[in-house]
Amino acid sequence: MLDTLNILFIAPAVNVQLIIEGLFIGAIFALSAYGLALVWGVMNIKNLAQGDFVIMGGYCTLFLKLNGVPLYLIVPIVAGGMFLYGWLIYVTVIRRVLGQDMFVSLLATFGLSLLMQQSINLVFGPEVQTIDMKLEVFDFFDGMVTVPMSKLLAFGLAGLIAICVVVFMKKSRMGQAIRATAQDARAARVLGINIDRVYAFTFSFNSALCGVAGVLVSIIFVIQPFYGITYSMGSFAIVTAAGLGNLPGVIMAAFGIGVFTKYCGFFESAYEYAAPVVVLLSVLMWRQHSMKKNRQAVK
Repeated sequence: MLDTLNILFIAPAVNVQLIIEGLFIGAIFALSAYGLALVWGVMNIKNLAQGDFVIMGGYCTLFLKLNGVPLYLIVPIVAGGMFLYGWLIYVTVIRRVLGQDMFVSLLATFGLSLLMQQSINLVFGPEVQTIDMKLEVFDFFDGMVTVPMSKLLAFGLAGLIAICVVVFMKKSRMGQAIRATAQDARAARVLGINIDRVYAFTFSFNSALCGVAGVLVSIIFVIQPFYGITYSMGSFAIVTAAGLGNLPGVIMAAFGIGVFTKYCGFFESAYEYAAPVVVLLSVLMWRQHSMKKNRQAVK
């Protein structure tokens, strides 16, 4: 490990490569985490299947690509299909656990996660899959830093989608209804907002965001039926660190965790998948310590 650490000091270009890769994966984490923050903040549902929605979007992309569908059509098709899938899951599963104890929602979404993993495994098999976009690769520093055009394209798409989400949440009627429901669901119902419809749209919107994140994962990284746990833990760590409804904080935390993940993977590939879990545990312990520090006795 010390020899690997020395490489980071001897070859600064390696750090540049790791930071760039971390920013790419951070952009995907940001989309998934913002969707989780919406569901958590509006519906108080901790979706343990968040990463599996991302992987499902990746496999939908793989299926469409194998059937000759171009990328500019894949993104809206996957987003729309995952939106409908999210609505179906809300009607059949999520609606039944709203307002229940926290562990009920955790068990329900954990069961959903297992179901999605095994279903994808049965249809596509357990092998690692990837999509070759056959795009140009740019080299810098005598080939020590490589930036595929596919990753730049994915990064640009993630930024564009993030901007669209912000505009939608601030300007659209449904976006305003979602924000009002998140602040006070009872008051929103009194004002005439259909809370059940807002909940259904919120969960479906989260599913669509995960689907788009899955598209980006499939074209710049690899997908496998049981890789969803990485994106679930990363999303939970980001939301826990940044807080609910804090989009700038979500983006910064996503980039930070993305870079940390790639640095961990540089030392050992297995560490890359363990890094989000370590971050999540660290954030939870830090939050617990802060609560104890600020706790005051009632006089």
